[in-house]
Amino acid sequence: MKLSQFDFDLPQDRIARNLMPLKEDGRVQWRDECRLLVLHKKTGEIEHKIFKDVVDYFGKGDRFVFNDTKVFPALLSGNKEKTGADIMVFLLRELNREQRLWDVLVEPARKIRIGNKLYFGDDESMVAEVIDNTTSRGRTLRFLYDGPYEEFKEALYSLGKTPVPNWVKEEPEASDAEEFQTVFARNEGAVSAPAAGLHFSRELLNRMILKDIDKTFITVHMGIGHFRTVDVEDLSKHRMDCERMIISPEAADQVNATKKSGHKLVAVGMTVVRALETYVTTDKEIRPNDTWTNKFIFPPYDFSIPDAIITNFHRPCSTMLMSVAAFGGFEKVMNAYRVALEEGYRFGPYGDAMLIL
Repeated sequence: MKLSQFDFDLPQDRIARNLMPLKEDGRVQWRDECRLLVLHKKTGEIEHKIFKDVVDYFGKGDRFVFNDTKVFPALLSGNKEKTGADIMVFLLRELNREQRLWDVLVEPARKIRIGNKLYFGDDESMVAEVIDNTTSRGRTLRFLYDGPYEEFKEALYSLGKTPVPNWVKEEPEASDAEEFQTVFARNEGAVSAPAAGLHFSRELLNRMILKDIDKTFITVHMGIGHFRTVDVEDLSKHRMDCERMIISPEAADQVNATKKSGHKLVAVGMTVVRALETYVTTDKEIRPNDTWTNKFIFPPYDFSIPDAIITNFHRPCSTMLMSVAAFGGFEKVMNAYRVALEEGYRFGPYGDAMLIL
């Protein structure tokens, strides 16, 4: 398929700026009260529900697979040495704990050179040195901090902001520290939240227990690869960034047992879909692993593991939209997006949700 086939007009006022906006009566909307569009992929039938109704489509023995990654404050504002020029550093991943090495993106990147020092904080107490240029935008920084590691990490994170995508809001707010995090977030390492999981409240998770719906947690440290611009018309030539994925032996056993029993396996978010589909045996089973994946799913694609997916509404020409279309069928998903726009659904990680089954 071609990139242009996934283009559509998304008005700015359809992009959700917060997870829990006020209702008309002034009451705060809870996580599980967003809208839910249900797409039946065999028939193309569409239903309009509230998110907490999602459990009505599943029962005893069915299993939801969640991503329990935890977002860390990855955005740092600083200044370049000598010139004092403003710079923004996006922390991607820690490369070496002892040497304080981090893989980062720097904006603007044009005048940042190896050997430059960057200063962070009002008192410029946090200093980093550029030691490598890996791409036109990427850098490796060494933070020059002499204290204990935990003290360094606390100081670094105290300077950071929640990395809400800039197409959602230009500047993160204090409320984003809570809203841009799932209630079951546990394993730190993501620079973006697994958006579909944001809608699950503790009350909804408890309702799943009452209905004997099972839960499994895996970890996929979501990077920015899903949000990079696709710059090739031929999708087979696009290369995704790698993300770390961890599937424990217990999680693999649970997923495989659910599939063997004939119950429904629900992937909550496209990061979960990607992880489940990365390494599948000829017997259509997954195996435990702690590795990296750069799998890019786009139509046509034959899925082995998920029977249903929960996802948000994504931007035009995004890899997330392409993966959703691979699961639900290109024509049916693009029609569902047209309906969602007509019906006033909110798009983006803070937006409304879609269930495809």
